[in-house]
Formats: sequence, C-alpha cells, structure tokens
Amino acid sequence: MMEKNRNYFVAIGLSVLILVAWQFLYVNPKMEKERIAAEALQAQQAQQTQSQPGTTAQQPATGQALPGGTVPGTGENRDKALAKSARVAIDTPAVSGSINLTGARFDDLKLKAYHETVSKQSPIITLFSPAETTDGYFTEIGYVGDAASGSVPGPQTVWTLSGGDKLTPATPVTLSFTNEKGITFNRTISIDERYMFQVVDSIKNGAAEPVSLSSYGRVTRFNKPTTPSVYVLHEGFIGVIGDHGLQEVGYSKIEDDKAIEPGKATGGWLGITDKYWAATIVPPQATPYETRFSHFTDGRARYQSDYKSDAITIAAGQSSELKNLVFAGAKEVPVVDNYEAAYSIPNFDKLIDWGWFYFITKPMFKMMDFFFRLFGNFGIAILTTTIVVKLLFFPLANKQYSSMANMKKVQPKMEELKKKFGDDRMGLQQAMMQLYKDEKINPLAGCWPILIQIPVFFALYKVIYITIEMRHAPFFGWIHDLSAPDPTTIFNLFGLLPFDAPSFLHLGVWPIIMGITMFVQMRMNPTPPDPTQAMLFTWMPVVFTFMLASFPAGLVIYWAWNNTLSVLQQSIIMKRQGVKIELFDNLKNLFSKKPKPAE
Repeated sequence: MMEKNRNYFVAIGLSVLILVAWQFLYVNPKMEKERIAAEALQAQQAQQTQSQPGTTAQQPATGQALPGGTVPGTGENRDKALAKSARVAIDTPAVSGSINLTGARFDDLKLKAYHETVSKQSPIITLFSPAETTDGYFTEIGYVGDAASGSVPGPQTVWTLSGGDKLTPATPVTLSFTNEKGITFNRTISIDERYMFQVVDSIKNGAAEPVSLSSYGRVTRFNKPTTPSVYVLHEGFIGVIGDHGLQEVGYSKIEDDKAIEPGKATGGWLGITDKYWAATIVPPQATPYETRFSHFTDGRARYQSDYKSDAITIAAGQSSELKNLVFAGAKEVPVVDNYEAAYSIPNFDKLIDWGWFYFITKPMFKMMDFFFRLFGNFGIAILTTTIVVKLLFFPLANKQYSSMANMKKVQPKMEELKKKFGDDRMGLQQAMMQLYKDEKINPLAGCWPILIQIPVFFALYKVIYITIEMRHAPFFGWIHDLSAPDPTTIFNLFGLLPFDAPSFLHLGVWPIIMGITMFVQMRMNPTPPDPTQAMLFTWMPVVFTFMLASFPAGLVIYWAWNNTLSVLQQSIIMKRQGVKIELFDNLKNLFSKKPKPAE
C-alpha cells in the first residue's frame, strides 16, 4: 500500500512539474512567437494590398457564386474611410455607428458600455470598421439573381434612404433600390436597445417575367485576435447549422483547409466570435441554405462566414418578403439568452463557450450573477458562491476529512505493522488491508470528493475566463479586473521598485495568499514518512503558487478562500473525532534543524 501511495504522489508531482515546464518553456514562448508572426503577417499584407489596390475579390459560395467586388487596400484612416460613402447614423443606449449606403453594409459599430482598458477614459470598443481599414470587419446581406433579374443588391449597390434619418430603437430606417428590370427592393432596418438588428426586405417584381433570387449574408473580417486563444475558449467561426448542430472552427484550421462547408440546413445561425464580442447572422428560418466558413488569400487575406439560401421565385407583378437578424455586440449572458427565447433562435446561448461541463458552468454563472446583483461586487459573489459550493459538497467533504482522521487514529497500529513485517511488503499490505477492514476505513474515501470537485473547479474557471460580466470587474484594493491575473509581483516589491518583472516571474499578492492557505491545509496532517512523499508535501504549494500566478485573479481568490474554509472545516471535524491537529507540530518540525519523526 505504501508503495502504491508513493507512486501515486510521484505521479502527481511529475505531472505538476511537466505542466509547469510546458507552460513556461513551450506555451508562453509559442504565444509570443505567434503574436510576433501575426503582426509581421499583417504588415506584409498591408504592403501587398497597397501595391495591388484593385485586386478583385470573388466570394464563391457553395453552388452559385456570391457577388465579388474589389478588395480595398488596408491601413486607411478610419475616419477617412467612413467619409468616403453616404451613411445612416446608428444611435442606441448600447451602440453607436452608421450603416454604409453602399452595400447597405454594417461596417461602423462601437460598443458604448465597454472600454479597451479598465480606465473609463480609454476608448470604447470598436467592433465593426470599414473594409479599407487595417481592422476591417463588417456584416452584409444581399442577393444572387438569375438572367431575368438583372442587377440585384450586392457589395457595390448604392441604396437610397427613403424613410427615417437615424436608426434608433424607436425609429427604424428604410432603404430602397430599383434595378433596370423594374424590380424594387425596400429594406427596413430596426434595432432594439442592445445588439439585435432586424433586416426585412420587401421585394416587388415589376418585370414582365418571373425572377429567381437567392439571399446571402456574410460576416467578413480582415484580421483576427492578436492574443492567441487558450484551449478553454473557442474564438473564430461559429454557428448552429440546422440538424448539423454546433459548428466551431478555429482560425488555424480554416487557414489550413481554406473552406469548410457543413452542408445544407434549415434553421440556425452563423458568424464569427471573439472572447467577449460576436457578429452573427440568423438567416430566414424556413428556407434551406448552405453555409461556408472560409479563409481567402487572393489579394488581401480575410476570414468569412457566409450563407446562401435556396432560390425563391417571384412571379411578375408579385411581391415577397425575407427577414434576417444580425447580432453584433457583447456576449452578455442574459441578453443572449433572451434573444434565443424571443426570436426562437436554436441554441443561440452556445454563442458563449460554456464548454463540456455546460450543465455545471452555466448554473454556476447564474448563481454568481445572482450574488453580484445582491452585493454589487463580483469578488464578493465569488466568495459567496464558494460557500454555497462548500455547503453542497459538505457531506462528501465530511466523509473525506473523517476518513483522514480515522487514518490518523490507526497511525500507531500501522507503525507497529511496519516494524513487525519489515521487508515483507506482501505481508504488510495484507495486514494493512485487514486493519482497514477491522477499523471500517476506506483508504480511497478521501480521493473521491476531490475528483468530484474537479469539474466544479474547471466550470468556475470557465465562468471567470469567458463571461464578459467578469471583464474589468473589480474586487477590492489593487484588483481592478477579476478576469486578469493579479497585477502585482513580489519581484519588484509589489510596485515599489521601478521596473516590470518578466511575465514568468509575476507572483502577486493573491497567488502568495493562495499558496500560504494551501501550505497550511497540507500541514494539517502528519508529514509522510517517505522522503519522496515528504518532498512533494513540501514543494507542491510552491509549485501551485507559481502556476496559478498567471491565472485570473478571481480564480486565485476562489482557491485561497476555498482552502481557508477547508482548513476550518477539517479542524472542526478532527477536533470532534478526538484527533490531534498536526499544524503547529508540523510547522515546528519544518523549521527545526532536525525534523521529528511522524507520530
């Protein structure tokens, strides 16, 4: 049994060391290398597109092609790009910007409630920008026609503002376009208080013969996040494509494959998602459509999520109406959930990456959000959530600590057996198993509560890392953003010395507090007699302290508070069981010149 325990601890120690080495020696350098490569690629693309400003950008969809258009050069000033075309202003409590009348394109959108940094004086977040800029990003809805339809709305179509002068929640706007065949397109655009646009097209066929039209929609961007994504979060192409279900495609995969086509479907949505923001299109839900996620390298590199619906036929003199929804904004959990219910958008809540433990992650957020609304501070909400989780796991934790207390009670008998059997490992193992049976002790009982709580811990990590509600959420003191690591570091005396320590040496106040609480929790029990186990016993809190230093501060605060509650709970249970608490003896032995043997 001791041999198995030793191997178990050795395996844990090696795993932790491998994880730490992997983080500092591979992941961090790789992320920095990817960041530098991304900046170099953008600079190279800028040079190429400036030398080829008239390159034609074909936008092929599955089957019949989507319309093309010229790919503009990059690097143009944003204000100058906006001034090049007629526009309709957008102004709501949540967003501001404008609609480009050329292409009826959503290519100018800012999020009023969110700033680039924790400072309220920093610029607000820019989501959409014209294609001519370095960070070009837009959404567009248009049509593909047949020979009888003539020219139909596309990227170069110049619409006329025929109703309204500013898009607000109370005032929709209407755009009009009539082509050479007498077909009239009237587009009514409305927006709610947050981030959902409704685009309703009324098409009247004034031609002498029937026409066939397919609607299309695309979300196109010319850049990607400069910070490489981590494995717990999906960024890139996303959609729920009818019966094909949730589709998530990363940037690196689409750069390799160039195009991915989930297949024809009815119902669903598609778009591009970042950590906190997203742009999606909800096509007409009753019409079959084909979807494609693409990376284009002709002229200027770009990423595109698009759909093309099956054609509809409009008889001469008849009309038809199509409705698209465009979501463009912050992935606020209540807002996204409300859109799913209000517009019957299938699985729209999966726009937020809740992960494999969806059934734990989302309820945990709901609980934390409840406490936030109650106390007004997400840090306090984390502490309160920790208490609730501890209460939920109270019976399991009691079983764990009771088992540990019982194991300590039989420690003298185990020492006697070791002396009795000496090097007879088989005989010692059988005798110990009989001792466990006689004393009604399950040596593995202490492991199960820990294993069961791992998904809960991971779910909490996901909540803190992915939800925008945690972004720039302050705690107290120096923690101004619970979703970011503790900004302090002991290596410049927590800011007293005028230099920034390297990222791998960042060791803030809260990680140190967490390490201390973990150290105290481990010292509640006797030091293992085996030297290897004793070494792991001593160094594991140190390793975890450095490992968690780069984690979000909210998670480190949770872990420190959870350790503190565990120490209190274990102390109470051990006292009730009549078992000696080894904390002070262990500390005395640790700092004495000659450690005393375990009792």
